Amino acid sequence: MFDNDKKTILVTGCAGFIGSNFVPYFIDKYEEYNIVNLDLLTYAGNLENLQECENNPRYKFIKGDICNRELVEFIFNEYDIQGVIHFAAESHVDNSIKNPGVFVETNVNGTFTLLDVAQKHWMEKPFEYKKDYEGCRFHHISTDEVYGTLNETDLFTEETPYAPNSPYSASKASSDMIVRSYQETYGMNTVITNCSNNYGPKQHDEKLIPTIIRKALAGEDIPIYGDGKNIRDWLYVLDHCKGIDLVYHTGKEGNVYNIGGRNERTNLQIVDAITTILDRKVPAHENIDRGSYKELISFVEDRAGHDRRYAIDATKLEDELGWKADENFDSGIIKTVEWYLEKYQK
Repeated sequence: MFDNDKKTILVTGCAGFIGSNFVPYFIDKYEEYNIVNLDLLTYAGNLENLQECENNPRYKFIKGDICNRELVEFIFNEYDIQGVIHFAAESHVDNSIKNPGVFVETNVNGTFTLLDVAQKHWMEKPFEYKKDYEGCRFHHISTDEVYGTLNETDLFTEETPYAPNSPYSASKASSDMIVRSYQETYGMNTVITNCSNNYGPKQHDEKLIPTIIRKALAGEDIPIYGDGKNIRDWLYVLDHCKGIDLVYHTGKEGNVYNIGGRNERTNLQIVDAITTILDRKVPAHENIDRGSYKELISFVEDRAGHDRRYAIDATKLEDELGWKADENFDSGIIKTVEWYLEKYQK
């Protein structure tokens, strides 16, 4: 058991990409917290991502499903949970097209289960918290994909209407709505953050940037959807973690905050930047008998319902809470490539 003079928070899905960057950052920064990590360890979760925390007396890992109400109730009672930061989600768009039911189950029903158990543990009745639970907060991590797609000039703001276009983004939009309903109906203290595309260490191999690096080093075709001109706003994962920390501690109750890197890039620009760095660090002619890794770029049939452009306006977070990204794309992508080179060249 934990030291009882510290506040224990439940952080879900920490063996995944963003959560496994968040926990080491958070537990090092705040000695006053214990963290319980609830993670099902699906294919996207890897406990090796949390090796630096596993012996920390303020960290506890529990393998389990956020949809398992009995388990979630046990965790709240056993550890007297006084805050939730909810990362756990199915998040790969291609997988949501092939198997949407899993996304609805985890992202919608799982979020509902966590909210409902938290509300009953923390609150006497609607709009009245139990004694000693007044400060308890539920922070839901969402995505910019709930807003749909953009024209060439606009940015997503917190007021942008929801228009999800994939089963993944629809399931995240649904979970956002359930969080909102618990704020409005029960007076539960909630915040939501919607982030742009994250990149950095510990991301799953299936995602775009690790795929480019992995395929290039292996001398395999680097697959780029459609014409490669889909635009995303890229956010270095540690900058996202710092934004979550700020919103969890100082964000206004019932508010949504968008976290974006102001780093718009087409997929073609991404693959060009990465192959340029690789050509410099691991010359292609020494590794795969090609003049440049750029020769491996190939175009494949576009993804169904592929949104053309996402870009986030993070002004609210910057102006109200003082957040700013420490990394721009040029600095962040070098750190990222170096991390994956170490991983893939072991």
